[in-house]
Amino acid sequence: MEKLNQLLSRQQPHFINITPGSSIRDALCRMSTLNTEYLIVMDGKNQFLGLLTEKDVARKALFLNRSLNDTKVKDLMTTRWPFADINNTVDQCMTIMKAHHVKYVPVFENLEFVGVISADDILLEAVKQREEIFD
Repeated sequence: MEKLNQLLSRQQPHFINITPGSSIRDALCRMSTLNTEYLIVMDGKNQFLGLLTEKDVARKALFLNRSLNDTKVKDLMTTRWPFADINNTVDQCMTIMKAHHVKYVPVFENLEFVGVISADDILLEAVKQREEIFD
């Protein structure tokens, strides 16, 4: 069974991060420019603080009609995420996603942040493995 460290090693480094004091407008511009659905919120010491997702922005800013310029990332980001260990299997990660109804799982090694696994990452990996089997 494949482990998350193997999956992360095949991905390009994707530390698409933002600081908690950035505006939501800046965050949305960054998401759009980088074609991503989430940003990793890191402090000045490169410590993982949480994730800001398009869903966070839609539910907490747009729906409540908050100013995109005045609202900060720290006001909308999600800080309580289920997480996985680098040695967890892909199946264990999928179980975490399903149990917590999330599409993203931060991954840690010895309490150090190493990346994010998304449902899309797992789907792409499954498609790739299927292609290898049938080619």
